[in-house]
Amino acid sequence: MKIALIGYGKMGKTIEELAIQKGHEIVLKIGQDNLIEFNDTNLQKADVCIEFTSPEAAFENVTKCLNAGIPTVCGTTAWLQHLKEAQDICIAKNTAFLYASNFSVGVNLFFQINEYVAQLMSKYEAYNVSMEEIHHTQKKDAPSGTAVTLAEGILKNYPSKKTWVNSADSKQDELSIISKRIDPAPGTHAITYHSEIDDITITHTAHSRIGFASGALLAAEFLANKKGLYTMKEVLGMTDDRYC
Repeated sequence: MKIALIGYGKMGKTIEELAIQKGHEIVLKIGQDNLIEFNDTNLQKADVCIEFTSPEAAFENVTKCLNAGIPTVCGTTAWLQHLKEAQDICIAKNTAFLYASNFSVGVNLFFQINEYVAQLMSKYEAYNVSMEEIHHTQKKDAPSGTAVTLAEGILKNYPSKKTWVNSADSKQDELSIISKRIDPAPGTHAITYHSEIDDITITHTAHSRIGFASGALLAAEFLANKKGLYTMKEVLGMTDDRYC
């Protein structure tokens, strides 16, 4: 498989290392120093694009890849106000697109566990739910995209919570998300159900970037030669549902 890496920071370099180990070829590497090479001619050399950049650049980058007709995997978070536009471009260009707030297999299993626990705990009014997420100090968004996905999973299954806030102080109908930035910390997400009697906590802790990178590569392998909109649920065989 021929891969274009859009974003050649720590994540891009980890993906490159894993991809080469699996026999794939990196045909394009775009960083801040060679943006002039980010064009249709070079994109056409790739079977799939993997985008990990910044919230400010993600939509433009994804748009450029999709307009070139190349299946695109995006792991940049905090740009989702434009996600529907990107999905529309994907459909119009008859290519493929997969966005995920987190590509780790473990995290995607944790997403499913989180929804089940929220549904179970929503029946017990004695408990109040809150979340804490910890990342390294270079993390550009707060709360993390993973925390937002977890929060959405809770809100969908916990009727007493109507919205989330990125604060320790919250109203009864708000889900509190506390964000901490501490080095080194690839990522920890803990959801606690607290009562006067006891606490119940579910936690996912990442030990390195390898889980995120290997999941992104797995998504790229899945997406190559496909058409349509996908999520990690399809990649991991968790559902047969499709966006389109």
